[in-house]
Amino acid sequence: MKFLFAFILCYISLASFSQRVMPLYTDAIPGALNAPSEEYFDSARGLAFKVFTPTVSVYLPPKEKATGAAVIICPGGGYGVLVIEKEGYAIARYFAEKGVAAFVLKYRLPDDKIMKDKSTGPLQDAQQAIRLVRRHAREWNINPGKIGIMGFSAGGHLASTAGTHFNMPVAGDPQGISPRPDFMILVYPVISMTDSLGHGGSRKNLLGEAPAAEKKKLFSNELQVTGDTPPAFLIHAGDDKVVDVDNSISFYEALRHHKVPGEMHIYPKGNHGFVLNIPIDDWMSICMKWMKGSGIIQ
Repeated sequence: MKFLFAFILCYISLASFSQRVMPLYTDAIPGALNAPSEEYFDSARGLAFKVFTPTVSVYLPPKEKATGAAVIICPGGGYGVLVIEKEGYAIARYFAEKGVAAFVLKYRLPDDKIMKDKSTGPLQDAQQAIRLVRRHAREWNINPGKIGIMGFSAGGHLASTAGTHFNMPVAGDPQGISPRPDFMILVYPVISMTDSLGHGGSRKNLLGEAPAAEKKKLFSNELQVTGDTPPAFLIHAGDDKVVDVDNSISFYEALRHHKVPGEMHIYPKGNHGFVLNIPIDDWMSICMKWMKGSGIIQ
């Protein structure tokens, strides 16, 4: 009987955070090529491969817990795969429990076979996701001025690109809804595409084998910060051997130079992908404090 009661409580708790999957586009995807889908999901490892149909998984908190804030989550994976369970769904569930609406973006991975310009395909999906959440803000009890974007590793590059390239309209919207995020949360992010600092695998997957210098500069987001860039929270490990911590440091310095509010936390140890190895609350509690201190949540 006690086991049954505990099971029911657990079921109610999980069910209280409504979750559904929505297509990112209701019509044809702009710039998409006519090609067969090769998308598949490895449920054992929580990985999505060769994403062909972009979606958002919607996690809404109960109305009585809703803070009005929302976060669009971009999983990492070097622009070659999406670590969508541990850097997506698990994070979304945490946010929903704290009253923050969360949306896991299953974005298309750069691929010349399915898109005309693979360098802008992921950004197009990120901009579309921001507009989708703004379009449904009233329905989902969200403040349209408190919609942020979060990214891990290469997903951090996508999130920071959304925060620095919102005037680069790669996903047109006839309703004129802004694709600018109101804040960014960047977790061990790839920021730069330069030869000295960038993550080689992410650069190759996004920009190709030998991108032009202008292209690398355009997608080196530490060089694209302006006074209109939204505030950011950055967290990284100093011993990261995959994505150099200088990615976060250079972005924070650019924010500071342009007088954009930012906060950065560097763990001395943790290496890359540390969220996969430590309890979520150990590092997300710091993020939630920043959100409160920034007035994003109360």
